[in-house]
Amino acid sequence: MTLKKTMLSVAEALDFLLAAVRPVTDIETVSTLEANGRVLAHTQSSLLHVPPMDNTQMDGYAVRAADCVGGQARLLVSQRIPAGHVGQALEAGTAARIFTGAMIPLGADAVVMQEQCVQDGDMVTLSHAPQPGEWIRRQGEDIASGATILPSGTRIRAQEMGLAASVGLATLPVFRRLRVAVFFTGDELAMPGEALKPGAIYNSNRFLLTGLLENLGCLVSDYGIVPDSLDATRSTLRQAAQEHDLIITSGGVSVGEEDYIKPAVEAEGRLNMWQIAVKPGKPLAFGEINRANKTGDEHAFFLGLPGNPVSSFVTFLLFVRPFILAMQGISASSLATPQAYAMRADFAWTKPDKRNEFLRARINADGGLDLFANQSSAVLTSTVWGDGLIDLPPGQVIASGDMVKFVPFSHLMN
Repeated sequence: MTLKKTMLSVAEALDFLLAAVRPVTDIETVSTLEANGRVLAHTQSSLLHVPPMDNTQMDGYAVRAADCVGGQARLLVSQRIPAGHVGQALEAGTAARIFTGAMIPLGADAVVMQEQCVQDGDMVTLSHAPQPGEWIRRQGEDIASGATILPSGTRIRAQEMGLAASVGLATLPVFRRLRVAVFFTGDELAMPGEALKPGAIYNSNRFLLTGLLENLGCLVSDYGIVPDSLDATRSTLRQAAQEHDLIITSGGVSVGEEDYIKPAVEAEGRLNMWQIAVKPGKPLAFGEINRANKTGDEHAFFLGLPGNPVSSFVTFLLFVRPFILAMQGISASSLATPQAYAMRADFAWTKPDKRNEFLRARINADGGLDLFANQSSAVLTSTVWGDGLIDLPPGQVIASGDMVKFVPFSHLMN
């Protein structure tokens, strides 16, 4: 793969990244209770019907519909069936007191809910004439035995855990977690808790990127702050490549004399992509770092993010997140375009840019979008204040009332 020397569009860059992905293939079996956030390695099917038997949706009385014609039937209550118990066959002219989830007794074909019934001793009067099947959940109504319930490549959430448990799956085969190394370049960086020296700033990107990676279920190795030198940068890249699938850096990817990421990557591997027509986040680098004395894959992937915190945040959401999801085994075809909504802009934007801009905005009480006043790539406040990003094509302005493409953070941070 050769270096892309032209500045790629957002769509071209994302397609280029996803085409390069090598998904992890190692599989492990985990308890369904511990599968949250993991990616399913094999399609799962049900070995049973759900529900496994006809059961009642309501507390009430199981009856034969033919015994209740006219709407004022009076029947003998012959038995009581709580959930988890099996009743006897229902004789004609009788009713069974039954509770939500309990199995419908043989012979019954309807349930009358208790609000339409009055019980007096062993007798019950029903003020409703039910139709056959009323308030009954049929066997297999939700899932038929043998049906596919979860395809491979599914990221497991709470609802997938519940679905797997509903068909009795105690364990699930999942791909191993992605191993990601991170480090941060810049002699100006300090850690919270340290006194700030003149010219220093706190390393917010360390916390930002670690949190984003952990949200994606990655195993993160933090190599900390690396000094601004070519030797230190090369040494850290070599070390990180040995045990990790992906290396992510922040800072040092521009063209200044103190930016060492680009020459270090080229010395330790190769650079395949550099610079994207996006604002914020132009200096995004992608490549591979050689592994020494390793079997299997000879390279670890590399993604270098800008140092400005908003640029780092936006490029992570737009490019790094889908790349990681594809490496985890999720279909790349479903990751190429983030879902956007047409929403009304309640502001004007009169400064078009030649790059694809992503503006921080939030939804107001009138259902429109307000824009954060300062769109600088250094203003991390905008990412906390905002609900998402406005995807503004190159060269475009916005007049108040225009419909724009809005991508919620909730879609970009799952």
